[in-house]
Amino acid sequence: MTASPQEERILAERRRHRDAPYDIYPLREADLGELDDNLFREAYLPAAVSPVVLAENNRTVPEQMASLRLVELGPPPVPTVVGLLAIGKQPTRHLPMAYISFVRVDGLGLASEVISAHEIQGPLPRLMSQVDELLRLHIMTRIDITSGDTERQYPDYPLPALQQIVRNAGMHRSYEGTNAPVRLYWYADRVEIISPGGPFGLVTAENFGAPGINDYRNPHLAEAMRTLGYAQHFGVGIQIARDTLTRNGNPPPEFRVEPRTVIATIRRSASRKP
Repeated sequence: MTASPQEERILAERRRHRDAPYDIYPLREADLGELDDNLFREAYLPAAVSPVVLAENNRTVPEQMASLRLVELGPPPVPTVVGLLAIGKQPTRHLPMAYISFVRVDGLGLASEVISAHEIQGPLPRLMSQVDELLRLHIMTRIDITSGDTERQYPDYPLPALQQIVRNAGMHRSYEGTNAPVRLYWYADRVEIISPGGPFGLVTAENFGAPGINDYRNPHLAEAMRTLGYAQHFGVGIQIARDTLTRNGNPPPEFRVEPRTVIATIRRSASRKP
């Protein structure tokens, strides 16, 4: 029996998973000049290594980067995939899929009039801060000044829920075999986040999002995001999203899990009185 292209892709990914994750593959066509030394020294390194260890550390900057899997020393020394994603000056130069496409439309489908569209690029700190800024700008908040002694605010979407789902999409997506970005479509009644790359390892379409069930296609990227404060251990992101949606009066998140794509849908909170 001949394996389909999809089955061959899954088998290749599993073999690679037993060998070395793609996120620490060296990018031989890149060089260390494409990494932002200032970003590394000022943001990444202090978050990853304690001040005591840093004070006793006589390593060069490339050696420090290599100890954190951001560089392979070679020779010649070159950035890894996670190195370019975390501290690269322009990650999309070698990883063209490493951005987030944001589109907001005035309706229920993509054929509706476009209100706002952005391609969000850059190393992780810049990428995440720009996404957070866009989310804050587009969340609409109803203010209630009549139901109590103090003003109460009701956003149509809770920011932490959107943040967790978008960050999960970037963390768990496939960076191999596709040039598709993470896509965020903001409709009149819902937000959809599309992540290239289906379930991985222990995670299946049947158990996706179940408490305690998680695996990492990109374990070193997950660690980089944790180092920078954008992720937690133990796969709690989806649960955080569920909890904040419930508290805000939104329906629970919906997930459509396909072999090469995961689509998360967050539906708008119905206008309500407390």
